[in-house]
Amino acid sequence: MANEKAVAHLHAEQTDLPGVIILEPDVYSDPRGLFYESFHAEKYCAFGIPGPFVQDNFSRSSGGTIRGLHLQIKRPQGKLIRVLRGTVRDVSVDVRPGSPMFGRWVSVDLSADSYQQVYVPAGFAHGFSVLSDDAEVEYKCTTHYNAADEIGIAWNDPELNIDWGVESPRLSERDAANGTLSSVVHRLPQSLYTVNPVNAIRGSEAEHAAGLTPVTDRNRLDF
Repeated sequence: MANEKAVAHLHAEQTDLPGVIILEPDVYSDPRGLFYESFHAEKYCAFGIPGPFVQDNFSRSSGGTIRGLHLQIKRPQGKLIRVLRGTVRDVSVDVRPGSPMFGRWVSVDLSADSYQQVYVPAGFAHGFSVLSDDAEVEYKCTTHYNAADEIGIAWNDPELNIDWGVESPRLSERDAANGTLSSVVHRLPQSLYTVNPVNAIRGSEAEHAAGLTPVTDRNRLDF
């Protein structure tokens, strides 16, 4: 893979959208079953995934469902996503004002059989579509969920033109009413970018040498 690095038992690949990282653990199987590390704080931090993660969420969705796009603006969430059942198309959109990648998106098809995960940095909008009959998704978050702080962006925003892989999706009433990115851009603070300007895979030896902003500063905002 291009732009791929590895530490013991874990591989990571930078996607075309800097900061959105695909992770794949080594899976060990034998006649009894299988084993793998689904999370290791030090190893994930070596790839620029800072944490700390403070909340785990779980969802079960029927086929053809789209959840998203969602983000929190005052306390943005970094998210580490994995699929426990089925297959989803996971979508990340850079909506940080001032980012050179503003308005760009990337999608990754995740399945329970691949054991892959995706990290979505704080300040990005996130959503997924269900490509299988149903799907179970689990994700870790760097800040707690706050409904009053969350905004949504329309799944079918024509300027984004995201390929979700589904037609006539099942949506919540809230997601069906979401506006376009251009309609909410005035609500997005500049600090979404300044708090998280560095998004790249980092080797373990480079983590501190890179001069990263402390985790608490990068992933928490107080207005």
